[in-house]
Order: sequence, then structure tokens, then C-alpha cells
Amino acid sequence: MNSDKFIINYNDLKIAITDIFTTIGMDKNDAELVADVLVEAELRGIPSHGLVRVKDYLGLWQKNRLNINAKPKIIKESLATGLVDGDNGLGMISGDFAMNLAISKAQNAGCGVVVVNNSNHFGIAGYYAIKAVKHDMIGIAMTNANPTVAPTFAKQAMLGTNPIAFAMPTKNEPMFLADFATVPIARGKVELLEKQGKTVPEGMLQTADGIPTIDPSVLRKKGTILPLGGDYEHAGYKGYCLTAIVDILTAILSGANFGNFVPPQVSYLPEKDYYPGKGLGHFFAAIKLDAFRPTDEVKNYMDLWIRTMRATTPIDPNQPVLIPNDPEVEKTNFHKKNGISILPEVINELNQILNELNIPVPDKLSNF
Repeated sequence: MNSDKFIINYNDLKIAITDIFTTIGMDKNDAELVADVLVEAELRGIPSHGLVRVKDYLGLWQKNRLNINAKPKIIKESLATGLVDGDNGLGMISGDFAMNLAISKAQNAGCGVVVVNNSNHFGIAGYYAIKAVKHDMIGIAMTNANPTVAPTFAKQAMLGTNPIAFAMPTKNEPMFLADFATVPIARGKVELLEKQGKTVPEGMLQTADGIPTIDPSVLRKKGTILPLGGDYEHAGYKGYCLTAIVDILTAILSGANFGNFVPPQVSYLPEKDYYPGKGLGHFFAAIKLDAFRPTDEVKNYMDLWIRTMRATTPIDPNQPVLIPNDPEVEKTNFHKKNGISILPEVINELNQILNELNIPVPDKLSNF
């Protein structure tokens, strides 16, 4: 393999990922769901949550820290709420189950909120929020994550990158979707920069001693990611508040682990001796538009909001004013037409763990 990126069709990538997980015994429908979430991340230009995650999941499975035959179950529910146990499976399985449950409850109650414990990494949060939009609902999805983020004025990693996704239906404009980590850079992006031998922009990382750094390998040396905003002078405490809110909604509400108790989602980090909760946690909400106003009125008004923001005078005439989801829509269209670029380092690492586990390299990936 040469040093350049290689290009793969998104459907071929789905087939390859599905083949990997069915080979280790996962139900085909579950494997296809996992593949769909990971490929959606690649399509939307978020490779930190795409193919690179497969080796992490396989590593957890290899060490018996992941149940590939998980069956999520409802522990408690009311007309508008629910608590789901993810059975220590991949978060895609419990996440899809829980978001569908939230949508079902919203159909009857106007809104539905479902939280999940005993789960694992669920991919991109936006995947689940988008599901509600197809039912003329607002969709919200959050998850906590293994600790890589230091609270304001702290050295130690106590919180995850804890993303939030908010999706809003529209009439004629592209759907509004804000899908973002509550930190300036996701752990997966730091990992990709390290693989490429690149540095991280200033103001995003600190060493184990709390000293600012641009070295992406610092996370392997007890360094941490700073909250969104960076240091205190740049309002990093506001990012810390956002990260904390996600942790509370996903873990305290559900009974999952919080803060630095969240189980590591990579196999090279050891498990802790004590966990106060169950796995990591997710939060999902669906809100029916016509619970407030007629659906078309809300959607048309959202269109007006988007058009109003687009009409703002840009700083640079060659750089249009940004609406959340614009870059992802553009990248999705490009990748569906031209294929997805994958780093050779990602393929090499994946093939290495496949060989270690005696898992055949899928045909779709074996020619690279």
C-alpha cells in the first residue's frame, strides 16, 4: 500500500464492516446497523467516528469487555419516558432501540425522553437525532464518554468529550443539525492527527502537569483535552458546564457511570477496580412539532430562520455564512459521488488486529 489515501465506495465500506462483525458472531441486522452508523460518519466527514473505531470495538470484544449479542431491554417507563439497559452492547444497538422508543412515545405524548445505561460507544450522535426529523419531530441525542477532559483548573481527566446532537425539521431548506462535542477537538481526531504525524492546534490539549501542548500523543501520557473554549480566560468554564450537563443527563439520570468512572472505550486502557454505575450512558429525546403549532407552520418558520441567517453579510464574499449541517451535507454528496478517502494507517491497523484475531480481511478491503 502506498502512502496516499485510498478511495472506497460507501456501500462497499458498509459491506466490509458488516462482514467483520458477522464473522465474530454478531447478528447480521445488528452488524448492518453498526456499519450504517460508522459509514454515515465517514460520509459526513467525521472519520474520527468511522472505520477507525472498528479496531477499538474488536479490541474490547477480544478482552470480553463488550457483548456483541446484546439485547437492550426496557427497565422502567411511563407515557413519555423510559429507562433502557443496553446489555453491555455497542451503543448503536441500544441507541437505535432507545431513539425509536422515544419517537414512539412522542407520537402519543407529544414528547419522549429515553435514557440508557450499561452501554458503550454509539458513534455519531447526529445519527439518532436525524431519526426524529423523519417523523416531523425535533431530535436530541447525547452520550457521555471515557474521561479525556479536565475540568477547569484541573490536571486530571474527569469527563468525556460528551457530544450533543440537535436536529430540527424544515420544509424546503436542508434539515438543521448541530452535532458537536463539548470540547474543541474529539479524542478520535487527536488519534488521527497522531497517526498522520501532525500536531494539534494550540489551546486544545494540556500535559499531565497542566501545561499547554500541541502534541497529540499526550493523551497516552495522562495528558488531557481542555473544555470547549480552552483556558479560563477564553471561557473554557462554559464548555466545562456543557460537558457536565451531558454527563448528568446521560449518567446520573440513567444510573450509568459518570465522569472518570466511565469505562474506557479502547482496549489498551485498563478497566477500573470499581464502578458505581453500569457502563456508559445515553440520552435521547423526540419532540413532536404539532404539539405546539401546526407542523407546516413550524417547518416554514424554520426555513425563514435559515434563510435569514444565510442572508447575513459574509466577512469574505467567497465564504458563505455557515448554517449548521452545511459542511456535512456537502461532504456527504461528494463522498457518495466520488467515494470515501481512508487513511492507509487506519487500514493497516485494522488489518493488523484482524490478523491477530484470525478474522479474514473483507474482500472490499483486501485489495488495498
